[in-house]
Amino acid sequence: MLRYIFKRVLIFVPTLFVISLLTFLISVNAPGDPLEQILNKNSQGEGQMQDKLSSEKAYREARHTYGFDLPLFYFDICNSSYPDTLYKIQEENHRKTLERLSWQYGNWKLVSDYYLKIRKLELVLLSVSSSPKNTLALNDAKNTIYTLFDTYAEKKMSYLIAHIARINRDSSLLPSNSKAIESLSQALGTMITHADPMKKYIPAIHWYGTANQYHRWFSRFIQGDFGISYQDQRPVSSAIRDAWPWTAGISLLSVILAYAISIPIGIRAATHKGELSERVSTTTLFVLYSLPNFWIATLLVIFLCGGDWLHLFPGPGAAPVPDDASILYKIGAISYRLILPLICWTYGSLAFISRQMRGGMMNALNQDYIRTARAKGLDEKTIIWKHALKNSLLPIITLFSEIFPLAVSGSVVLEHIFNIPGMGQLSYEALFSKNYPVIFSVMMITAFLTLFGNLVADILYAWVDPRITFSDSKQGK
Repeated sequence: MLRYIFKRVLIFVPTLFVISLLTFLISVNAPGDPLEQILNKNSQGEGQMQDKLSSEKAYREARHTYGFDLPLFYFDICNSSYPDTLYKIQEENHRKTLERLSWQYGNWKLVSDYYLKIRKLELVLLSVSSSPKNTLALNDAKNTIYTLFDTYAEKKMSYLIAHIARINRDSSLLPSNSKAIESLSQALGTMITHADPMKKYIPAIHWYGTANQYHRWFSRFIQGDFGISYQDQRPVSSAIRDAWPWTAGISLLSVILAYAISIPIGIRAATHKGELSERVSTTTLFVLYSLPNFWIATLLVIFLCGGDWLHLFPGPGAAPVPDDASILYKIGAISYRLILPLICWTYGSLAFISRQMRGGMMNALNQDYIRTARAKGLDEKTIIWKHALKNSLLPIITLFSEIFPLAVSGSVVLEHIFNIPGMGQLSYEALFSKNYPVIFSVMMITAFLTLFGNLVADILYAWVDPRITFSDSKQGK
């Protein structure tokens, strides 16, 4: 048994690593800049020099705080033209342009010098005081600079620099502009004339060690630190800790009810096959299974939670339970409010579980050892509950492995309808606000519990049928 569990754990670890890597890749390629969402930063960077510098300082500090100023992974396999310090550039569109320029010209030192000259000219233009005479020309020059940051075509770069020089000459924005423009033009010419495009055909490996974003993210995740919410700057672990008990509690109660109801129904259906009671129960359960839970939830809210019909249960958005109420009152009030959600969580799984139990029990009752037990004169209840039940549980164990992820992912629709502050509601709100740390933390926890559920199911398989544990070793012999 221990050897069997050890083998499963060995499979568990690399699978979790691959899942974490895929989740991380999706998170870093998600649309939008999370720092702009946090800082509410103007991505165009317009304004005077002091505003620009203060904005960049806040952005730089935020990048360092959240670890975005680190390389993505432990190493990078690329070509020799690709710079190993590109991740230090703050603006994403600038990084893409510099990556393209390095690919074209193969000389990162000269490309970097060209980029710094653009930045210097930008600051010079931002230092110019605006007046009624130069407003149009100044705005035109600034917009041209912002376009230059996104340009990698050789002819267009030369045209944009010449256009800035023409604006400066015609409007006399600032005498020192001419020197900055000339320096930028020379940097562009040097980058073009000293190009080394053959570097892009030479492979290279850049090693960064553990000082990278993935290592920082994953090492903190396994310690329970899921990052900071973009929406309210609250630790994600705190938000999950508040929401998880609701979802886990409802899921656990739903699973207990589903199994407590379905297993006896499935056993009776197998032992009374073809009878009227078996046909009625099977038909009823499958009718319930075909009804969408969100539709049933909506009907229950409309007909049983006030309005023009019955007012048997408090509706969504009802007054919260007072904090100073007694524990017994809180338990009773919360339990009463969870009756309808629990019904919607549970009824759909009754048909499926009972059907699996019926099939497993019928298969077990047809085995030779059951016929032997009957030949010995054992009581039918003893045969079913002691001998046949254990060997008919394999399909049920497979379903049991799905419990763990459901305890975290919850039901987005049902929690939204009944206004339950659980994991489904949390994920729903995070999705609409592009709160990626919450979304990907829930994804990772769900993936981890899915793997853990499969591991528990494998162990239960071995407990129910010991032949599963040693089947591989016997085949090897």
